[in-house]
Amino acid sequence: MKKLINNVDDLLTDSLKGFARAHQDIVRFNAQPAFISRAPSTVQTKVALISGGGAGHEPLHAGLVGTGMLDAACPGQIFTSPSPDQMMAAVEAVDNGAGVLFIVKNYAGDVMNFEIAAEMIEGEHATVLVCDDVSLPADHSTGRRGVAGTLIVEKMVGAAAEAGADLNACQALGERVNKATASIGVALTSCTVPALGKPTFELAEDEMEFGVGIHGERGRETLPLKPAGEIVADLAAVIEAELNIKSGQQVLLHINGFGGTPLIELYAVYDLAAQYWQARGVEVVRSLVGNYTTSLDMAGCSITVTLLDNTLIELWDAPVHTANLRW
Repeated sequence: MKKLINNVDDLLTDSLKGFARAHQDIVRFNAQPAFISRAPSTVQTKVALISGGGAGHEPLHAGLVGTGMLDAACPGQIFTSPSPDQMMAAVEAVDNGAGVLFIVKNYAGDVMNFEIAAEMIEGEHATVLVCDDVSLPADHSTGRRGVAGTLIVEKMVGAAAEAGADLNACQALGERVNKATASIGVALTSCTVPALGKPTFELAEDEMEFGVGIHGERGRETLPLKPAGEIVADLAAVIEAELNIKSGQQVLLHINGFGGTPLIELYAVYDLAAQYWQARGVEVVRSLVGNYTTSLDMAGCSITVTLLDNTLIELWDAPVHTANLRW
């Protein structure tokens, strides 16, 4: 394993310190317990948005703290849930009296620890549970996972909170965007967790893993590798059926890289996906392409589609200023 690290145990802290130093005009880093918060701090009377999860998905969460997005993010060790202590400290730092909304990816550890934190804080709070991964059946034992659609929820709700929406409105909006969003991904390689020192699973050169999550786990099936156009069509067909997308509808199309696939390939995937929807009379009116919800160095990508209306388009277009998402 070749990695640019000094010590595996210090990797997350070193990374967070470097992130905060590089973007000190946007964020602050609290070391113990670890969380990233906005700089300057959250404005008065604004609902505070807090998310988090295991490291290894950068820039998701920490890289999306700032104006129009999250007010704080709690990073755990690689693919490990943050602790309730981190969440409670983040609440204390950013809650200005308008309430706190937790945006939580649907993984057992994240859900449990955010629930523990919620039970221990005194102020008004609510939760949005993101479960956009349609590679799993709707009746999966632990529910569908939260993956790249988490960014879409954070952006839409972040814009609403910045504009002054109250806690109930922000929660309702987050749940609405989650229901309008579907994601599914494919991996060409596994990822290498530094503490493990080897790939989580093996794929032959002529194989791909269909329906992967973002923690280096296998997908729902291993298939022969296909040309990109066929892969995109297979992924998009699952989303099309799940959201019951019809001709004439407007959508946001997000092509998310898992960390090991270059942009030249991701933009080719975007073009193929856009052609797929255009052929069905679906209008792609907003787009996002790049590595936003990664799985360390995994090669592959996911496709996310969100059904839009005029309100959601306005929220997506609202100003945002974070280290990794800004307009």
